[in-house]
Amino acid sequence: MTEGTDFAEAEELLRAAEFLDCRPLWYSSNYVYLAQLCAGDQQFAAVYKPKKGESPLWDFPEGSLYRHEAAAYELGKLLGWPFVPPTVVRDGPQGVGSVQVFIPHDPEQHFFQQREDPELIPQLQRICVFDAVANNADRKGGHCLLDGSHHIWGIDHGLCFHPQNKLRSVIWDWAGEDIPEEILADVEDAGLALAEEGEEAAPLLGLLHQHEAAPLLHRIESLLKVRKFPVPGQSRHYPWPMV
Repeated sequence: MTEGTDFAEAEELLRAAEFLDCRPLWYSSNYVYLAQLCAGDQQFAAVYKPKKGESPLWDFPEGSLYRHEAAAYELGKLLGWPFVPPTVVRDGPQGVGSVQVFIPHDPEQHFFQQREDPELIPQLQRICVFDAVANNADRKGGHCLLDGSHHIWGIDHGLCFHPQNKLRSVIWDWAGEDIPEEILADVEDAGLALAEEGEEAAPLLGLLHQHEAAPLLHRIESLLKVRKFPVPGQSRHYPWPMV
């Protein structure tokens, strides 16, 4: 999959495809599966995260993580930043969950390597702002995947959209600096679409509860007022492990 992939087509494939194989990824804290899917003559890999495989968390509602995975994809589309792989909610062998296109990548080329390449900085800055908007509580370095086309993909967004401030990330390189105007313009457009609750924002709003959607819009408004990259506070603002 590349940056220019037709996301609508990828979504349809994810929804229509049959599961041929489904194998667990043992290093995950929740039940996560690497699946082989088939739609017509196309066969491809996807990451399947079933609702019933989510480990209970004290600060996130039970059974909410799979929705957040898909909501993060929809937020990326609303912002016009195609960095979250196509993700849908559908039934699978272990019940309803999120199904996301698998991105082939070199796991050694994580964020801490990517930030050394000046050409990748604009992509990383958008991800940084996305995390502030989505209130991502778990942006590890290994959640930034670099593909063969030099495009960065962001994964693992289950711990997003909490009503309270939960931002935890390794991306603080531009803390307190001005956010580029072109990034702010995209955020403003997304905020207007959310405020209008029209067709463009409907897929995202359909995946969030009201107590999640209202704070999302408030975070956008706050970011547009401050116009600077977020700054870590005194509480726990770094995930562990960091990669």
